[in-house]
Amino acid sequence: MDNNAIQKTNLSNIKKIIIIASGKGGVGKSTVAAGLAVSLALEGYSTGLLDADIYGPSAPTLFNLMCEMPDVELIDGKNYVTPFTNFGVKVMSIGFFIDPAEAVIWRGPRASSGLTQLLKDTNWGELDYLIIDTPPGTGDVHITLLQNFMPTGVIVVTTPQEMALSDVKKAINMYSDKQIGIPILGVVENMSWFTPVNHPDEKYYIFGNGGGERLAKEFNVPLLAQIPINEKMCKSCDNGKMNELFTDPAIKAAFEQLADSIQ
Repeated sequence: MDNNAIQKTNLSNIKKIIIIASGKGGVGKSTVAAGLAVSLALEGYSTGLLDADIYGPSAPTLFNLMCEMPDVELIDGKNYVTPFTNFGVKVMSIGFFIDPAEAVIWRGPRASSGLTQLLKDTNWGELDYLIIDTPPGTGDVHITLLQNFMPTGVIVVTTPQEMALSDVKKAINMYSDKQIGIPILGVVENMSWFTPVNHPDEKYYIFGNGGGERLAKEFNVPLLAQIPINEKMCKSCDNGKMNELFTDPAIKAAFEQLADSIQ
């Protein structure tokens, strides 16, 4: 591939673009992306979140923005979409433009075009960080980000079990590609253990133990954080109350550690 033939877009108003990726679905990648964005905002950074999961957007639910439609404003003769702001984070998602009950039936080129438009035609303002939540796998959305933009790096999300690790390795290999790759900032192990809210000293390794650490060692990258779960986490996310995640000291500490690791 001739990299000189690829014209990349430099989003000069955004200091750092961090991709959140995983080769495996169901590892809580969207929750990690949203939690990282909220954590950065709580630390005083100007932060945006782009939900680039074209086929399964989660940001409208996580940020309590279901069935909302963004405004469009004319700036210097061009239309820009205004992102919503919730929990201190500027949020944009393809989910704002489609019926939540309808499936998105797009071929690769249209998905890539939609992602590019969301990135370039959103009025982000000046951002310290833009967190991009990507779909599972290693498809067109990922390739578009790598070829057409200039991400700072990627954080790879996994859960501890071996079944997840095998797929996540494929994502790491793609993002490490010598021709179009970007730095692997590290691994986040999500759902590392279950701790009941009323018994904070107890840990139950219901998805196995140590998978994230083994993955990080195999690829010689840092294990950035291990994020536990509790019985309230799912309800908080489903109800669009991301801020409630941070009422649990262990979860808050894990996201703070993750945010600090990329600064």
